[in-house]
Amino acid sequence: MIELTKLNDIKFTVNAEVIEFVEETPDTVVSLTTGKKIIVKESRQEVTNLVISYKKTIYSNIL
Repeated sequence: MIELTKLNDIKFTVNAEVIEFVEETPDTVVSLTTGKKIIVKESRQEVTNLVISYKKTIYSNIL
């Protein structure tokens, strides 16, 4: 799970596994596999870094 911020400053947590793609249009839009789209304050690169960090934490326990 990663924490993101909506445009109205409300923080929320989303399952990184259901993120289909992230685009900047110029707002950052996170599209989920459910079809839902969420506009967030974080940049595309910040969201990418959060997902990478999350996955490193999860998979570090396997090795």
